[in-house]
Amino acid sequence: MGSMNMPELQAPWIETPLVESAALSKAAGCRIFLKLENLQPSGSFKSRGIGNLILRTLQTHPTPHLTHFYSSSGGNAGLAAVSAAVILGRPATVVVPLSTKPLMISKIRVAGATAVIQRGATWVEADMYLREEILAKDPNGVYVPPFDHQDVWAGAETIVDEVERQIEGGKPDAMVCSVGGGGLFSGVFMGLEKRWGNDVDVLAMETKGAESLAKSLAKGEMVTLPGITSIATSLGAVRVATKAFELGQNPNVRSVVLDDAEAAMGCWRLADDERLLVEPACGVSVAVCYDGRLKTLLPWLTAASKVVIVVCGGSDITLERLVEYRARYGYAERWTTTDEAVPSTLTAPNWESSEHFSEA
Repeated sequence: MGSMNMPELQAPWIETPLVESAALSKAAGCRIFLKLENLQPSGSFKSRGIGNLILRTLQTHPTPHLTHFYSSSGGNAGLAAVSAAVILGRPATVVVPLSTKPLMISKIRVAGATAVIQRGATWVEADMYLREEILAKDPNGVYVPPFDHQDVWAGAETIVDEVERQIEGGKPDAMVCSVGGGGLFSGVFMGLEKRWGNDVDVLAMETKGAESLAKSLAKGEMVTLPGITSIATSLGAVRVATKAFELGQNPNVRSVVLDDAEAAMGCWRLADDERLLVEPACGVSVAVCYDGRLKTLLPWLTAASKVVIVVCGGSDITLERLVEYRARYGYAERWTTTDEAVPSTLTAPNWESSEHFSEA
């Protein structure tokens, strides 16, 4: 483990429940299972990948007792880095751009960050400051990448380990997950491939304005977006990991892009149906259950088919913001199920009679 022995280290993530949703199953016309990654210590699936990277570092570093972990993410990755480091007894510092929301800075601090430093107008500037001004001066500093690392993918793969144990029959028919930088998607795909080859379909969900994977697959080469224009900022990687691009070319992968309105709709419908509050980056994966697209994308699905949706979670969401999304994007309800057996249909915004809802 290194030159100095450390006590036995626990994994800084938990096994999360896999819950069958009656409401989403009714809306989708097949059996929908929710993998509740929103219950992770950091509030998102990032606890697995980033937690595994920090755990592996401590198991292999020559002086693990001296390590200090550094992240330049003002979002879920930074929060996960602090959460995992604290659980494992190590310090963590996060450098964030000046545009980072006060809510996220507060959450990172309360999670136990040694320091939260605000520098630069963009993530690129914050990351440059971290690397050149802080890490360069700390010989025991360890940089924590948000998604593009094999230990991150291996951590995300543990989702499939658990699904195999938890789901009836030991195998899902399809899985749905959101794609930002591609760490979650890569881990999920690798776990499925290891067990069942290409026999389980994967829907790789993105929002318009953050679809770096979809654009890369469409062009047949890696594409760098000029910027992120989607409200799903947690999916805001202008360039997806090369591994995700490679895996996305497999025949059992469907790249799907929805607009912000549909992602937001997924958030408020999930809140009404399952009492779960998630970011649009997660809502986009839920939305396919409500707009009829799931069976359009996977026409072979039957009422008995088992589809697992990774509820990736996310901490950059509040009740107030969800209400704002509902007011702004209520028109998305015109595309969703009108089946009143689905509870969220009864609470859906009446966009036809409200001047507040418009596509403008």
